[in-house]
Amino acid sequence: MRDYSYGRGGQRYEGEEFIATRIGHDLAYGLPASVVPPYWHRHPELLWELSALHLHWLCAYDPEQNGSAPLGWHRDFADSRARLRDWVAACGTRLERDRPTRQTSWPGEDPAQPIEDSPITDRDEDFVRFVIDMVDARQEAEDAFFAGIDPETGEV
Repeated sequence: MRDYSYGRGGQRYEGEEFIATRIGHDLAYGLPASVVPPYWHRHPELLWELSALHLHWLCAYDPEQNGSAPLGWHRDFADSRARLRDWVAACGTRLERDRPTRQTSWPGEDPAQPIEDSPITDRDEDFVRFVIDMVDARQEAEDAFFAGIDPETGEV
């Protein structure tokens, strides 16, 4: 088991371990890297699809939900896997290497910069670093917002 107890002030981020095993290669469905690659978290198109799938799962398995809702989730999960395959093929990430998703240059725009593949050496470490960086960026944005509030009026 990895130590996830680093980050801002040594704070342990409880969510990474669950998310990494739930969505990553340890997912109970045994999804191949062509559906959920190791660096899925580095590709917004995969994040959006997986986030929608996760929200759908939460709703389908809610105790207040109809008993057949999980069957609907599994039907939609099949559709989602097909879309994930398309996204993975388009973005170019693979089991052993990753690259940023290529962007098309439209007529009249400057050509896109060349994109290099990079080897995947430690998926777990990269995922945790990614989450910590995202949490820190959101905290900085929140701090900046609250710094702009007038303490007398409460207005921004």
